[in-house]
Amino acid sequence: MDIIANTDLFSVGIAIATSFILGFVVFYQNPKSDTGKLFLLFTGVNAGWSIFNYLNYHVSNPLLVLWFIRMVMFFAVLQAFSFFLLMFSFPQDNVAFPSWWKIFILPAVSLTALLTLTPWVFSGLQIATNGAVSQPIPAAGIGIFAIVAVTSVAWGVVLLVLKIRQAPPEQKTSFKYLLAGVAIMFACIITLNFILPSYFQNTRFIPLSAVFTFPFVAFTAYAIMRHHLFNVKILSTEIFVFLLSVITLFEVITAGNFLNIILRTSEFLLVLSIGIMLINSVIREVKQRERLEILDKELADANDKLKILDQARAEFITIASHQLRTPPATIKWYLSAILSGDYGKVPAKILAQLKKTENTNNHLISLIEDMLNVSRIERGKMEFLFEPTDTEELARFSYEQLLPIAQEKGLALTYSPPPRPLPKIMADKEKLRQVMNNLIDNALKYTKQGSIAVNLFLLGSSDAKGGTGKIIFQVKDSGKGISAEERESIFQKYTRGKESVKQSAGLGLGLYVAKIIIEQHKGKIWAESPGEGQGSMFCFSLPVNSGLEETTMVDLGNKTN
Repeated sequence: MDIIANTDLFSVGIAIATSFILGFVVFYQNPKSDTGKLFLLFTGVNAGWSIFNYLNYHVSNPLLVLWFIRMVMFFAVLQAFSFFLLMFSFPQDNVAFPSWWKIFILPAVSLTALLTLTPWVFSGLQIATNGAVSQPIPAAGIGIFAIVAVTSVAWGVVLLVLKIRQAPPEQKTSFKYLLAGVAIMFACIITLNFILPSYFQNTRFIPLSAVFTFPFVAFTAYAIMRHHLFNVKILSTEIFVFLLSVITLFEVITAGNFLNIILRTSEFLLVLSIGIMLINSVIREVKQRERLEILDKELADANDKLKILDQARAEFITIASHQLRTPPATIKWYLSAILSGDYGKVPAKILAQLKKTENTNNHLISLIEDMLNVSRIERGKMEFLFEPTDTEELARFSYEQLLPIAQEKGLALTYSPPPRPLPKIMADKEKLRQVMNNLIDNALKYTKQGSIAVNLFLLGSSDAKGGTGKIIFQVKDSGKGISAEERESIFQKYTRGKESVKQSAGLGLGLYVAKIIIEQHKGKIWAESPGEGQGSMFCFSLPVNSGLEETTMVDLGNKTN
């Protein structure tokens, strides 16, 4: 084939390929958009019209010429009507067409399109001589074709003008691009497809109809996707597919024989199809990334709000807990005075009930203190006053304080002191005693019968200058035991074993607070149990040489959740 003689094929092929690419890009941006669907329909119909328009002027067989002309007219009807539909829907994603359109307009357009394939529009072909172009012989149906096609185009242009006048400021730019595309397309078609052939007998430009419609396709695609076209990844993929299409199309026009033309045309269509699928995959990837970015931002905003709410909750708990501390503290003072005989001798029957009341009140005070500690931890306001501490003295005090409760329940509570004096460690006495009390008290709560053994001993070297020794505190009971699942979560906030809820009231804060306190002492706390119903052992270890300095205030704001 002569390359120069077939530059029109190259131009038409590029215009059709690019229009198809833009049509699918617009569609894939939002497959549910009616405007995107109609734009893809227009590019497909326009491609069919352009192909048959080109073939009509490049075949010599009269029968093929006649049928190609009829196919041009067939696609012209669909092209005009799809143009009108596009103008009607733009820029909406969801369009509701009146029911009478489906009943009257759509059947009328469909019948007109089918009519163009019959002799009712073109009855035959007038064979020209002396190199002139053969002319189709019009029949009575040509008037119906003209009415439908011209009315569709005119109606579409009127709709566009009305929409431009009524459009809000933010949409006027999109409509202006659309109007520019319409103006360029019709200017080219009227000048090169009508005036030149009619008045100057020059039909050279008629096969280039696809090129004339391309400005409208390009401007419309930009108007629809004004905010999405310039994603670098999508744009680079479009350029890559376009260049591949150009290369394969160039091979078509340089093919030496008909078989090569067929093979290379098939190759061109295959490249175009694969390219469109590639663009679709890239668009989906970009959309997913954009969606993830939006979700990340929403999640970050939600986290910020949760932090504000959590801070407000912590402050509320602090205020409420402080207010709640006064009544039980007052009750404790009066109960202590009554039980010690400050108000006279109390009858034995009443004394037993007062002791139960005192235990309940002490439990309430413990709960309030746990809530306050959790609030302090969450707000980073928990203070530690570290000083040289005798752990044996603290353990014995906790044991003696809780021994009466064990005796009331009929439990054997024993304490095994270390065989030799323990070195003093740097610790917060009050908080460490609170942990010991909590572990012994829990054992008393969840042991119905049997014994509870408290042990304190040194493990390893106690060299004050760098020994690795650890002080171990153990509370072993014969109570309900702990399952393997519960051991994993028992030190978490607001977590209690399934049986614990039935046996004792509480919020599940004591062990959480104990864990934080021990960790701030550079120690470790854990639980051991053979299984449910087989007892348990709660332990913590504290290093003899922790490296903590005396009277240190620790800010937990950046260390805990």
